[in-house]
Formats: sequence, structure tokens, C-alpha cells
Amino acid sequence: MTTNTKVTLLFGGRSAEHEISLISAASIFKNLDSRKYKTSAIFINREGNWKAVESPLLPAEELNRGQFQSFLPWTDSSRSAALTADIYFPVLHGPFGEDGTIQGLLEMAGVPYVGAAVLASSAGMDKATAKILFQASDLPVADYTVLREEDWRTNRETALKKLQGTFSLPFFVKPANLGSSVGITKVDAFEHTEKAVETAFLYDEKILVEKGIQGREIECSVLGNSNPQASLPGEVIPHRDFYDYEDKYIEGKTSFGIPAKLPPDIAANIQRIAVEAFKAIDCSGMARVDFFLERKTNAVYLNEINTIPGFTEISMYPKLWEVSGLSFPGLLDTLIGLGFEKFRSRKRNTRGFCP
Repeated sequence: MTTNTKVTLLFGGRSAEHEISLISAASIFKNLDSRKYKTSAIFINREGNWKAVESPLLPAEELNRGQFQSFLPWTDSSRSAALTADIYFPVLHGPFGEDGTIQGLLEMAGVPYVGAAVLASSAGMDKATAKILFQASDLPVADYTVLREEDWRTNRETALKKLQGTFSLPFFVKPANLGSSVGITKVDAFEHTEKAVETAFLYDEKILVEKGIQGREIECSVLGNSNPQASLPGEVIPHRDFYDYEDKYIEGKTSFGIPAKLPPDIAANIQRIAVEAFKAIDCSGMARVDFFLERKTNAVYLNEINTIPGFTEISMYPKLWEVSGLSFPGLLDTLIGLGFEKFRSRKRNTRGFCP
């Protein structure tokens, strides 16, 4: 990595987390060291069209104004200066960005990029698949079941009876492929189950129903490629009933324990499981791993992994690295370096490629 490395942020996107992507990208843009990087940005609107922009700090109306393209024209010489980069930094939360789709495009283009590759991105995005991989690695997950929309539409009463017979109150219903707590419902009464399921199906064709763990919400940041490291764990202390979208991004009344006040052995166990979860989905670059710590037993339950965690001013991922000794600009330096490292490793492995 040399001085004035050109970094291009990819932000916006088609998912329900579009607005969060804008905030994260603006935060990253402001914290990239201008002495080291020449930063540009590509905005993807809600329709999935692309446009090179000056920065993600522009107002939303200006971002959405002007001419867009349906696809990134890697070989279009008339626009290559605006769109090409030394390394790309996807800041696209949720589907069509965090799920392996953008990563697949970047792989096909043969360019370096920050963060997880295709497999880890898609597995991490699909919470049901991630739990299968976690269980295969003997990592502790709470009881859950997967419900598909077609089964729900054709056998609603049977599905309701099964859920009510399987889970005690409270339990959670959420889309399998989304983040930022979009579409999640905490079910405190069985008569609310149907509404919770319908809400989740607004966002995905596959949903999860999970046992409610009465306890603390703990998060841990992981950084690295072949030798990942875990930050100190942090605690989310929701203002509302649980840490939902409004609590995260609208009301702003959630408090955080950074780092979390935990016995050393429990903190170390959470860090260990976070690293193992990172490895279980073959992740690289970064991830935030979320846990529940049951109050009565101190049992640790692995909840989910986020391969493009939030980078807003209140986001746990950079904050946990800061209290662990790595500043926000230093964290971005490390992530970019890991992206180049991963790219060099892929270039050395030529299996499956034409000579």
C-alpha cells in the first residue's frame, strides 16, 4: 500500500438498510486518512443503479440526482477514471451488498476489496445457514426453527400450532436475510405470532423463529484473515424492550457498556467463540459477532455474525476496537491492508483458472 492509494466506497444499495449504509459510508469517508488515501465513492440507489459521486457526505437529494448506470462498466474508458480504484470498500448492509452479490462482482472483475469473500458473505447474511455452520463447529446457539413462506401460506394453522408447541414465551421472529433489526418481532403472547410471522415475511421468503434468551446482549468485533483477533466484548443496553431498529437509529436512547463489565473467564470465552464463528463461515477482513448471555446461568449463546457491521458514530464495531487499542483510522488502515493481503493470496492460488 502506497501513499494516495485510491479507495472507492460502494454505498447505498437496494436493501432496507439503505439509510444505514449512507451513514456508515459517511463515517468511513471522514475517518480515512487523506494523507494516505485518495477516496472516491460510488452511490447505488434503491433501484440498483450506479453513479460515481464526490463523497457520501452529499445530501440524499443530490446523491439521487443525475444520470445513473445499470452496471459498473469496468472497461468503459470514458468513465474508468471515476470508477476504477486500487481497492474497493463495500459499505452495503443487508441483501445486494452484504450477501456475496457485490463480492461476486468484484471477484469477477479481479480487483481487490475490503471484507469477506463470497461464501462468508452469503453464509453470514443467511442467519439460518450461519446457524447450521455454527452448530457443525460445536458452537452454542439457542433453539430455533426455520419457516418458509410457501409452507406458511399453505399450512398456516399447522405452522402456528408447531411454533406454539415448540417455543415458550417470549420468542423472536425475524427475516433470515436482513440486519439492523429490520422486521424483527419479540412475541410475548401466542396470539401475536401470526402478525410477527407476516411482518418477517415482508422482508424475506425464509424466516427464523428463535427461543428468547433472558439476559444481556453482548457484541464482539473480529478482525483478520487467516489469524483473526477478537476485540474486548461490549454490551448493548436497550432503551426499548429489545435492541430494535428504532432503538438503534431513531430514538438513540440505547446505552452501551464499552467494554462490557464481565468476569474475565466469560469475556475470554466470548472472544474465543467470536473467533471460532468467524472461522466457521470462512470469513476474512471483519465481522461483528453478537451473543446473548443468559442471566440465570451465565450461559453464552451465539446469535449471529455480521460481515459488514455498522460504521456509524454509534456503531459497536469501531468502538470496540477503539477501547481495544485500535483507533478508527487505524482500523480502516488495517482493513484495507487485509483486503490487499487477501487479493494477493487469491492471485497466488491459480487453481481453477485458465493459464
